[in-house]
Amino acid sequence: MKNFDVYPLLPITPVRAAGALLWDAEGQEYLDLYGGHAVISIGHSHPHYVARIQEQVAALGFYSNSVHIPIQEAYAAALGRASGLEDYALFLCNSGAEANENALKLASFATGKAGHIAFTGGFHGRTAGAVVLTDNPGIIAPSNQRADAHILPYGDLEAVERCLQTESIASILIEAIQGVGGIHVASDAFLLGLGRLAKTYGAKLILDEVQAGFGRSGKFFAYQWVEGLEPDLVSIAKGMGNGFPIGGVLVHPDIQAKHGMLGTTFGGNHLACAAGLAVLEVMEEEKLVAQAQSSGDYLLEALSGIPGIQEVRGRGLMIGIDCEQEASKVRSELIHKHRIFTGSAKGKFTIRLLPPLNIKINQLSSFIEAFRNVLGEPAAEMVISK
Repeated sequence: MKNFDVYPLLPITPVRAAGALLWDAEGQEYLDLYGGHAVISIGHSHPHYVARIQEQVAALGFYSNSVHIPIQEAYAAALGRASGLEDYALFLCNSGAEANENALKLASFATGKAGHIAFTGGFHGRTAGAVVLTDNPGIIAPSNQRADAHILPYGDLEAVERCLQTESIASILIEAIQGVGGIHVASDAFLLGLGRLAKTYGAKLILDEVQAGFGRSGKFFAYQWVEGLEPDLVSIAKGMGNGFPIGGVLVHPDIQAKHGMLGTTFGGNHLACAAGLAVLEVMEEEKLVAQAQSSGDYLLEALSGIPGIQEVRGRGLMIGIDCEQEASKVRSELIHKHRIFTGSAKGKFTIRLLPPLNIKINQLSSFIEAFRNVLGEPAAEMVISK
C-alpha cells in the first residue's frame, strides 16, 4: 500500500526543527517562512510546549467527552481571556474544516434556514459543507453540489443584500484576511456592512479565523482590527495547536446549543487541550501578538521597495507577495538556492509568508536578502541565523 497523494511535494524531508528552523536527514538547515500551512505559531519544538504535552500524556492522554475533562474548562477560560471573548461558548473539534462545518450547522439550527453565503477567493475546507462554500470548483464533487450555497464577489455589499432579500440565508461566512486566496484584507466598511446586513435579515455572521487567528495578523483575531464588529460564530484551528490537531467554534451567547446537537470523539481531548494551553501561555509570556505585528510591519516595509514585486498585501505575519515572475520559479529558487520555505496561493504569481510568530528579525532580514537575489537584485551570500 502507498500513501494517497495530497499535495505536490517539496524535495525536502525534515527530521528535526526548532524555532523557525528545520533540518533534513543530511543536516541541511532551512528557514521556515510557511509554518506548515500557518500551523506553527509559537515555533517548532518550543520547550514549554514539549513539556506540557509530555506531562499530560504521562498522566492521561485521552478520554472521550463522555466524562468531565477539567483541562477543557481551563483551556476555554484561557482562550476567553486571550481573545477578549469571555462570554462566548467554545465547541472543540479537530480541524478548521470541521470547525466551519459545525459553525454552519449551528447557524442553520439557530435560524431554521439552509442557505449560506461565502465569497470569491475564500477557502473554508474540503469537507461536505465547507467545500461548497470554497471558491475552487476543482475540489467540489458532484455529491457536494448544493443550490443553497452562494459564492458572491469579495467586497460587494450590494450583491450580499440582493441575495439576502431573495434567498433563505442562515449565515455569511468570511475570512477577514483571505489565506489561500492570496492574502486579501477585507475593508472595515465591508465587514461592518456584513454585520449590519446579517442582523437586518436574520442571518448569522461567521468569521473564519482558521488561518488568520491566534495572533498571526497582529491582533488575536484578524476581524478585531475592525472596531465594533461582533461575529456570531468564529471558527479556529491551525496556529491554535502549533501542530497538534485541534479546532473549535466560538459561539455567541445568543446562540444556544442543546446536548446532542454537536458531537465529537476526539475533539477537546486531554492532549489537544494541553497543546492549546501551551500555545496560549507562550503567546502571553513572549508577547507574540505584538511581535507578529512589529515583525510584519518590518517585512511589509522591506518588501515594498524590492524591484520585481508587483504588490505586497497583508497584516502581521500573514503576507502575500505578487511577483512579476511566476511564483513557482521564485519558490523553487528560494528553497534550492537559499534553503527557505515559502508558500503558494491562488494565482500563478503569488507567494504566501506565514512564519512562526516568534521568528527573529535577523532571520527575516536573511529572507529579504535572498528574495532580492532571486528577483535579480544583487545580494550578499545568505547565512541563516539561529
